[in-house]
Amino acid sequence: MPSASRQKAGREAETFALQYLQQQDLRLVTQNWLCKRGELDLVMLDGDTVVFVEVRYRRHAGWGGALESVDFRKREKLVLAAQLFLQQESHWADFPCRFDVIAINGDPGNAPSLNWIKNAFDS
Repeated sequence: MPSASRQKAGREAETFALQYLQQQDLRLVTQNWLCKRGELDLVMLDGDTVVFVEVRYRRHAGWGGALESVDFRKREKLVLAAQLFLQQESHWADFPCRFDVIAINGDPGNAPSLNWIKNAFDS
């Protein structure tokens, strides 16, 4: 179970990512959407494209950086969660979709580095 400080850092990183994407003119559809297959951190609109955003945060790169933590199994879970989202929220089903990753490394309270990868993987 993650410690309270790790959960807090994760929430701060997600807020940082959301604010960054909103500055890039993306609009929030929903945040922390839960289903039996997992969670979608952010679902946003970029024009008419539904964007499923995975926010990954690592304070230290000792176990690999934030981007490296999005492995095949994680991508598979995200695709399944996105499919369930589109079934449940069917008004978005006919919109183009993509998967982005926001990789944040460093201290979330002290200017962490942010790397936004659009179209991070194929669905």
